[in-house]
Amino acid sequence: MKVFVTAILSLLLLSSCTALKSLHLTDAKKPVTTTAPAPKNEVKFIDNITVSNPPAATPKTEQTVPVKSPERSVPAGPSMSIEEYRLSKELEENRVVAEMMANRPADVENASPLQLKYSILLNTYVEQLRNQALLAGVDEWYGVRYRRGGMNKTGVDCSGFVYSVYAAVYGIALPRVSHEQYRVSRRISTTELQEGDLIFFSTQGRGVSHVGIYLQNNKFIHASVSHGVMVSDLFEPYYIQRYVGAGRIDNKQVVASTPVSNNGGR
Repeated sequence: MKVFVTAILSLLLLSSCTALKSLHLTDAKKPVTTTAPAPKNEVKFIDNITVSNPPAATPKTEQTVPVKSPERSVPAGPSMSIEEYRLSKELEENRVVAEMMANRPADVENASPLQLKYSILLNTYVEQLRNQALLAGVDEWYGVRYRRGGMNKTGVDCSGFVYSVYAAVYGIALPRVSHEQYRVSRRISTTELQEGDLIFFSTQGRGVSHVGIYLQNNKFIHASVSHGVMVSDLFEPYYIQRYVGAGRIDNKQVVASTPVSNNGGR
């Protein structure tokens, strides 16, 4: 019995030592180190949240354009605003216009109403219209209606108009009809045309049948069947397609008005 009790005590002692080992007890003299748990995301309440102001934006500068050096303009530094640039351009344009007006030929200021009228009709500069005798001669007939065989202000045909103007302005008696006027004139090219030269057309498909007097800037005056005495452009499709040629009556000199006869013609 004594042996049995001794065995039981031994078993109890051994089991208590094993339990103590599982507790991982350390020496009291040595500090116990433990690993701190990872911090969790801390919940912040709205009262604890602060918002920092973003950095101030750099103010935009007004768009600038480089200033080129326009002719005869006043330099305005390396750059200027668009509004300043426009103002400088406007001032420069005004200055140029004022300079041009100041340097106009005296002929412009002294131009007659006749020169002003034909500068518009011919789309040319008024100072280029120096043959006022010719302008006066043709303008006397301007707007007269067309009448075949006509020779007066109640009606005139193309060759009758040319015949009357040449007699009044130059004192030259041309043949009465257009194809004869073509025959007696000297052939010239369109690049040689001058005021007072004649230009001829074939409007009926049988040789020369129409004539006009050249003025300037490819414009001529003639008695049109549809509109009477008027100014037309040589390069209008109708006329350039029917153009025959140009002729010059040499030795034309302005003379006093000469009476003309009333002969029928075309």
